[in-house]
Amino acid sequence: MSACGRRAGNKRGSLQRGFTLVELMVTISVLAILLMIAVPSFNEATLGGKLGSYANNLAASAHLARSEAIKRNAVVSLCVSTDGTSCGSGGWEQGWIVRAADGTVVQRQQALPAGFKATETGGATSLGFQPSGVGMTSAAALPARLTVCRATPTAGGQERVVIMSATGRPNITKTTTGSCS
Repeated sequence: MSACGRRAGNKRGSLQRGFTLVELMVTISVLAILLMIAVPSFNEATLGGKLGSYANNLAASAHLARSEAIKRNAVVSLCVSTDGTSCGSGGWEQGWIVRAADGTVVQRQQALPAGFKATETGGATSLGFQPSGVGMTSAAALPARLTVCRATPTAGGQERVVIMSATGRPNITKTTTGSCS
């Protein structure tokens, strides 16, 4: 083979394949823009999941307290508790217990993570369930309205509201009023 043929073969074999610097920069820029759009949506989705979980825990505790009252044929309370053994005062985010009339703690719920808040509209710190299953708050007759929301770092627009009906049954609704403070 001639020297000219070898050179021509070398030129074809030496072609490099890959991306140019400009192509890589454009791709990275587009990816960064997509991430900037997606991350806030992901944060809102995870916030919704957390709020739903905390509201479900509160509703499950209310169901348990109501069923225990009927089963024991005695008053059972769902109340705020900071120590997990006795009813206290403050916000529901500190944790709560289901407590029988004889003082037996049926269930303990730990405090919500920092930044989350749970409040009752009327300021009640205890919900009592009669042997018939009908409930009363520490302040007035049901219905009671407990709002679970994120207070810090930003309040956000999502909330979960646990509404205890006059018959003592909880119902969870999703709101976007953003009234958490």
